[in-house]
Amino acid sequence: MRERLEAYFEFARLGTDWRTEILAGFTTFVTMAYIVFVNPSILQDAGMPFGAVMMVTCLSAAAGSILMGALARYPIALAPGMGLNTYFTYAVVKGMGVAWQTALGAVFLSGVLFFVLTVLGVRQWIVAAIPRELYAAVSAGVGLFIAFIGLRNAGVIVASPATLVSLGSLAAPTAALALGGLLLIAALLAWNVRGAMLIGILATAAVAAATGAAQWQPAEFNVSGITATAGQLDVAGALSRGVFEIVLVLFFVDLFDNLGTLVAVAKKAVLVQGNDGEIPRLNRILLTDATATMAGAVAGTSTVVSYIESAAGVAAGGRSGVTAIVTGLLFLAALFVAPLVGAIPGAATAPALIVVGSLMMPVVSKISWDDPVVSVPAFLTMLTIPLTFSIANGLALGFTAFALLSIARHGVRSVGWPAYAMTALLVFRFVYLSRNAGH
Repeated sequence: MRERLEAYFEFARLGTDWRTEILAGFTTFVTMAYIVFVNPSILQDAGMPFGAVMMVTCLSAAAGSILMGALARYPIALAPGMGLNTYFTYAVVKGMGVAWQTALGAVFLSGVLFFVLTVLGVRQWIVAAIPRELYAAVSAGVGLFIAFIGLRNAGVIVASPATLVSLGSLAAPTAALALGGLLLIAALLAWNVRGAMLIGILATAAVAAATGAAQWQPAEFNVSGITATAGQLDVAGALSRGVFEIVLVLFFVDLFDNLGTLVAVAKKAVLVQGNDGEIPRLNRILLTDATATMAGAVAGTSTVVSYIESAAGVAAGGRSGVTAIVTGLLFLAALFVAPLVGAIPGAATAPALIVVGSLMMPVVSKISWDDPVVSVPAFLTMLTIPLTFSIANGLALGFTAFALLSIARHGVRSVGWPAYAMTALLVFRFVYLSRNAGH
């Protein structure tokens, strides 16, 4: 049985083993475990019960990650998406006055749309239309984004009304802990210690607990509580209300964030094949994403997406679907030990995110910086992903710039009709976002 599993997950070809995959799964889990409490805290503002949403968060993350690992065989974990949950709560429920049950119906419809477009090959066509020259830029941009999130979570970078961002107090407990954890992880990597990420996270968390920096958040576990959200979605209400605008936003954000995550993680894990940058089992990846979104809506949460924190597991050596399966199993366990999960502070995971960001930067050497048609879109992609706090925005700006510059240099026939269609779609997206920027 063990040999058959290793053959199925292609351990030999990927150069991995059980110990590495399990450690990678743990690393991915601890870097994204914050979602267990953050997601229900946000959806609670939409009127949804905290305890039920917490259980659904764990279950949807577990189901999506295990399905991704078993079916698509990628080290990519899934969970309810940050950004989309805030849109769900503050724009749809509070801003538009839509009941959370109806909003869940809209999420379900967006999942159905994703699924249909995947079966018809439209989403695969969009992936194929992305210039391979931008793959490295997306990966590097995501690296900067991850590091930026880590520095923000550590309190090293803080908001500033004068300069947007500024240096925080390095003497503050969170910042000091995070910088200490950063030095520890970097040193362990320099010494070629396996599991350096996980060791660094757990050691920093232990210091945080000993110094009182970790916040203990007890939560009662009651399986029956899930009925407060499970099956409560109102698809008929969503259809009768006319949710095109909501579904459109969910579609755009989920599509491009997932594409960016997929490209970045696949690139980092060296899973992209051939000179044309083919991504194996792409259909399975996209179908998993769509299925997870539909299942999450039925259970009672906002859109389930691929998590860029998966790159932490990849940096720890994860290459196969076993990494995602381990992460999923840990989310199941989190149902019963939620207080322990909540005790892992941002100061402990922030150093890992910063290191992961640095490990994703070598791909910039693959960008043709002396060719403006490539370098300008690549630079825009890398810069706007962290500065707009959106993988989707960076990928969209980079693709649009690449298409327009290619046409300017080589003429209208230099790009195929898929690129024209994609550019038109993205321009429409930017117009739509600009029109609704103040709403």
